[in-house]
Amino acid sequence: MIPQEIEHLIIKYLSKSADVEELDKLSTWIQDSDNEDVFKEYVKTHFATTLAMNNPDLKEVRTNLLKEIRSEIKKKRGRGKSVFKYAAMAVLFISLGYFSHNELTDRDANQPIAPKIDAITLQLGNGDIKVISEEGSVEVLSEEGELIGVQKGQKLVYQEQGAQEKVRYNTLRVPKGKQFNVELSDGTVVYLNAESSLKYPTTFLAGEERKVFLTGEAFMEVAHDANTPFVVNSGQLDVKVYGTSFNIANYPEDESTEVVLVEGSVSLRGASNSQDVKEEVFLEPGFKGSFDKEVGSVVKGKVNTSLYTSWKSGNLVFRDLSFDKIIQKLERSYNVVIINNNKALAKETFNATIETQHETIEQVLNYFNKVYEIDYIIVENKIVIK
Repeated sequence: MIPQEIEHLIIKYLSKSADVEELDKLSTWIQDSDNEDVFKEYVKTHFATTLAMNNPDLKEVRTNLLKEIRSEIKKKRGRGKSVFKYAAMAVLFISLGYFSHNELTDRDANQPIAPKIDAITLQLGNGDIKVISEEGSVEVLSEEGELIGVQKGQKLVYQEQGAQEKVRYNTLRVPKGKQFNVELSDGTVVYLNAESSLKYPTTFLAGEERKVFLTGEAFMEVAHDANTPFVVNSGQLDVKVYGTSFNIANYPEDESTEVVLVEGSVSLRGASNSQDVKEEVFLEPGFKGSFDKEVGSVVKGKVNTSLYTSWKSGNLVFRDLSFDKIIQKLERSYNVVIINNNKALAKETFNATIETQHETIEQVLNYFNKVYEIDYIIVENKIVIK
């Protein structure tokens, strides 16, 4: 990781606002070979993204960079070592290869993309954070040191703790590119999709509603208990569950929260701190309820539930979905960055079915290229739609 001070210096250099002393400090840091590699990658990313989005005259970029470095050298004419440092910086920039038009155009769709790898984390009631490895083994302890949960493969399993006087929460966070499950102490199973988090009690208090808090997307199989209702809070919306299986999607960028009922019964109602939805709206199996976050209204209609729950089995199904929404889902599922420079394409709708567990992001992009003639290039591990 780049120290914050050095990152600030690099940004100032790239924005042409670094003074001589700052350049000298940056040049000294680069003398270390490991730091030089980090610096190269940072600069590559900066220029690759800038060039791909703005497409300037590459010769002019190169000329201006060398001119800027040489002008700084002249200011330090009395210090021989600094001259060599800045000369080395000039060679370093030239060696990056991003000032060659051929270098950019040769980075085509056949270049492999390496998705980022982020960790699944579990935040305990005392604020401590544990990293969850899919192949690992984690024990979850109470604040008193008692075992309350264990990891079983791709799932955390909690157990009942007996009578409790105070609710204690854990928060499970799943990053982009991953999925993970949790079985709550009442037997409810929650399948969390990529870039989602669930805050839940380690055990539910007797006689009180079983309430959890969701950001992102989850499929839930709720354990039936007529005496203690199960409630999912997704910001402005509370979903009351009467023993059922359903999907709920509530990502921050979504204009609405969508609840799709597979079996059982649920109702949608404005959260206790929200004045948006006054009455409960009940769903029947095979129906979707959409809560408009801005207006506060609920619209329901019959749907093919498999289109909304396919992610659980490793599939993404798009039906008349806009390209900008497809990009969001691909970024989330594959943990990649996609830059769409074709603005006219953003609102066009497409159909596709993608098996994320068997198809790489390169194969998905090739599919869109062949079927819909969508061109792209790969620039420093970023996908740029032309």
